[in-house]
Amino acid sequence: MSDAGLRAAIEEARQGLSEGGIPIGSALVIDSGVVGRGHNQRVQRGSSILHAEMDALENAGRRPASEYRRATIYTTLSPCVMCSGAILLYEIPRVVVGENTTFMGAEELLRSRGVMVEVVQDPECIDLMERFIPSRPDLWNEDIGQE
Repeated sequence: MSDAGLRAAIEEARQGLSEGGIPIGSALVIDSGVVGRGHNQRVQRGSSILHAEMDALENAGRRPASEYRRATIYTTLSPCVMCSGAILLYEIPRVVVGENTTFMGAEELLRSRGVMVEVVQDPECIDLMERFIPSRPDLWNEDIGQE
């Protein structure tokens, strides 16, 4: 995929995996420029909420509402309810999802609130999760709130 936002999100996912974390990455793009990027850091930081999208938003810093309303958030995996809530809170109008075959997040919630959700089924995004989930089911289940 040639899209800079998805490329940045995939790089972040790879970084998270190399750190011993969950390989999910995200990037916030405003006016064609990546302004924040991040990866799931629940393991690395002992955080209960630092999913990739939350990390990307945090790393983008404080921004006026008008900027979020021009943004696209890229994520290597379908966003969960928590991350979808942040997307709705800041009225980010577009989400590009790397894949939703290994996990279906709250895409319908986003769509029901007028967010454009584009799923690209990127092979690398799928491969990252298809390899990770069976190798670390404990971390994966913890991340999605399962036993």
